[in-house]
Amino acid sequence: MLIRDETAADRAAVRGVIAAAFEGHPFSNGREGDLVDALRDAGALTLSLVAEDAGILGHIAISPVTIDGASLDWFGLGPVAVLPERQRRGVGAALIEAALSRLRARGAAGCVVFGEPSYYSRFGFESRSGLRFAGGPPELFMASPFAPTIARGAVDYHPAFALVG
Repeated sequence: MLIRDETAADRAAVRGVIAAAFEGHPFSNGREGDLVDALRDAGALTLSLVAEDAGILGHIAISPVTIDGASLDWFGLGPVAVLPERQRRGVGAALIEAALSRLRARGAAGCVVFGEPSYYSRFGFESRSGLRFAGGPPELFMASPFAPTIARGAVDYHPAFALVG
């Protein structure tokens, strides 16, 4: 399996992966593909990586977040999508690890995620009392700081999230 940057030629396949991955998911509104498209169109996909093995089988999006309205070089992870028949085989983990590694290499201050703590904690995400997100249950909002100083304040995802939420 190869993890690489998404290309323009991958876009239809990425939409298909996202649709398949979130179909029937209890927390999905079916608009995750629209979200990735909106982030891409806004120039707000800091990272858009695909997992490839005889075709695209996974995708991860990383976009900027603000903290108390300021851009502090923090990013939001998600959505992450893997074809259902390839889930629970390390594809999502490989995408997350590659994305976090690239963020660290570029000097990012940290990354946030809204998701299942039992899954994301293995990648260094945990609840941080100084960071808040008003978009859902606080126990599902976690951060992974990359710098010694951890930002504090209210986190907002890119406005594209509100357009498809």
